[in-house]
Amino acid sequence: MIYLDHAATSSLDPVVREAMEAALRQAAGNPNSLHAAGRAARVRIEAARAQVATVLQTEPESIVFTSGATESDNLAILGAARAARTRGLHVVTAKTEHRAVLDVVSALAREGFSTTLLKPDAEGLISAAVVEQAVRPDTVLLSMMLVNNETGVVQDIEAIAAVCHRRGVLLHVDAAQAVGRVPFTAASLGADLISLSSHKIHGPMGVGALYIRQNPRPALVPLLFGGGQEHALRPGTLPVHQIVGMGMAYARAHELADHEIPRLAGLTQRLWRRLQALPAIHLNGSIRYRAPHILNVSFVGVDGEALRYALPDLALSSGSACSAGDPESSYVLRALGRDDALAQASLRFSVGRTTTETEIDEAALAVVAAVTRLRALAPP
Repeated sequence: MIYLDHAATSSLDPVVREAMEAALRQAAGNPNSLHAAGRAARVRIEAARAQVATVLQTEPESIVFTSGATESDNLAILGAARAARTRGLHVVTAKTEHRAVLDVVSALAREGFSTTLLKPDAEGLISAAVVEQAVRPDTVLLSMMLVNNETGVVQDIEAIAAVCHRRGVLLHVDAAQAVGRVPFTAASLGADLISLSSHKIHGPMGVGALYIRQNPRPALVPLLFGGGQEHALRPGTLPVHQIVGMGMAYARAHELADHEIPRLAGLTQRLWRRLQALPAIHLNGSIRYRAPHILNVSFVGVDGEALRYALPDLALSSGSACSAGDPESSYVLRALGRDDALAQASLRFSVGRTTTETEIDEAALAVVAAVTRLRALAPP
């Protein structure tokens, strides 16, 4: 099996695994307990918080641990919108956002909020000018992902942030696919809230974080209650070994970025060159403004389901893993102007730290052979 689905989840880095195992071997201790074991657990939590903060070049107290980027998205969007509802009831996002954002915005609509979903251009980009036109006097929040999880398109968040700040609108950014792939800091993005993931960058599943700007600090209404942990925004006993794993994953991403980013870009470029042996294929999303680890390609003249069944030795997807049970074609690709047939006949290749050039070459050969065979079988 050649694994090319790192945008869905990535393999656990061996260094991360060792750090987690070391944490599990330590004496049991609740990090909120005052005895020696509890204090030792708290030290490990705060060390991991500092590791995550270092990647964003921010202060550790701005990092709140959650169960993952989905919970971070929920806390940021629901928490900020509900806290600001006396100022306005309008929320803006994009049609190409992850379901963890779109479904939350839909929930706000059921609570009486007005919502605007921005349509990207054919390359998947949304300009600051489009955002400016969408913002109204009653707009309280805009949510925009930095790197699209299906196409890898990178939005100009810095320009969008400038619009939001000028108009007094809070900005939430889902950066789950960006850490270790696209250089950024909390200051460079200019976002008020940033959702972070662990398992997308070779850390453990089940843990994530939310960055909250400290000055000025946006008001958030918590989603959960009880215990008061994480500044009373995310109560519950903290999973020490998972948080230790996330901290180490972020430290590794920071340490390896200068090498890994160009290496990942080289792998996806190599794959794209080899796939171009096929006629009538389309790269989805901007060729210029894209993350290095994701390549999304549509293949004219083949049935999408048949193509995926024809590639049993490749672990890849046709879109977001969180929408894998949806029989419809990708809503992200349809928003870019692809018709249903072409959107369904699309593959998302995503590479990671363990991907090799040999695997890329073997995957390309398999895809070219499968597409050629399926096209030959298709009715004229």
